[in-house]
Amino acid sequence: MDDYKENLTYGATPLIFARANELKLVVTEFEKILWKHLRNRRLNGYKFRRQHPVGQFIADFYCHQAKLVVEVDGDIHDTIEVQQRDEGRTYMMEALDLTVIRFTNNDVKLKLQETLYKISSYLSSGALPSP
Repeated sequence: MDDYKENLTYGATPLIFARANELKLVVTEFEKILWKHLRNRRLNGYKFRRQHPVGQFIADFYCHQAKLVVEVDGDIHDTIEVQQRDEGRTYMMEALDLTVIRFTNNDVKLKLQETLYKISSYLSSGALPSP
């Protein structure tokens, strides 16, 4: 079981676990909306975890079976500095053989069905559909 946990969290430290637990208490409106559709295997029967440690990072949502990280980005992610940090995070997670897909708050709020379709399509085929 320890190997499974190690593989599930990619060597996350106790500090990352503590931070993830803190983030679980401060959930955004948009994360709540998406979580309602991902939790309890509601999307294609895949198990998602919320605020899940992945190495030195914390994924908004993570599906270990599909090796998929789903991020919901607020307005702060529009700044160059945060976009560069996000690119670095994505690069590091992709180096762990994970796929990272990002959605904005507006995607979740205004285009929820399209957002769910994109996630579902990835889960079904292993690749995102064409736009």
